Amino acid sequence: MTRRDEYYNRAKQEGLRARSAYKLRQLDERFGLLEPGQVVVDLGAAPGGWLQVAAAKVGSDGVVVGVDRQRMRPLEAPQVTLLRADLTESETVSEIASLAPGGTADVVLSDMAPNMSGQYELDHARSVYLAELALEVAEELLETGGSFVAKVFDGPDVAGFRARVDDAFAAETATRPAATRASSSEQYVIGQGYLTGPVTEGMRIEGEITAVGAEGDGILKIEGYTVFVPAAETGEQVTVEVETVQPRFAFARLIDDEG
Repeated sequence: MTRRDEYYNRAKQEGLRARSAYKLRQLDERFGLLEPGQVVVDLGAAPGGWLQVAAAKVGSDGVVVGVDRQRMRPLEAPQVTLLRADLTESETVSEIASLAPGGTADVVLSDMAPNMSGQYELDHARSVYLAELALEVAEELLETGGSFVAKVFDGPDVAGFRARVDDAFAAETATRPAATRASSSEQYVIGQGYLTGPVTEGMRIEGEITAVGAEGDGILKIEGYTVFVPAAETGEQVTVEVETVQPRFAFARLIDDEG
């Protein structure tokens, strides 16, 4: 039995709408993307295989918003809401936010792919364009620490897209789930730990160390956000340069005021 037959037949037996559901399952098993009670946005959701997987993982306390230009058959899952919309239209993000509790999401997924032209360079470029649209939605909706998944076709434009994801998240990687057809050039770019703090790498900050943490690092507070500064003491006025940014804290190094 070929890999294609295996996943196709398994999807039919389990009542899944698409074999691609196994890709999301495998991504979730590896990266721990989906949890009970989350708000998940699925872009390019038709025919609904990823919606089924997400709905099962977030459970009755979660919310899943499926977005696609195509009309989709409703799912028998009350936590799933469908939105027929075009991501290139400016009002779409607001429409998605109106369906998400608090107007935010914990996870943004995209399995979008372009209509195939048969010209690989063009199809690759279009796939990255769709992934960039998905990233823009994620940057509007994700909570601090949230996760992002987007499909792209391999090619020269992927590196630039991955760099954008790397800038926006604490961790970035790309992978091919086992359910991906061997002949396919697709891969999934994963971003985890969405960064929404008030500091960025390389930023210089002046302030007062207000406390010393358990590991001995000085603590500098910026709009309620914690910056750890090694070798700094409580009450010390410092100038620091941010080196590493995480969703809820950052590390910085002391620099000379004249620097």
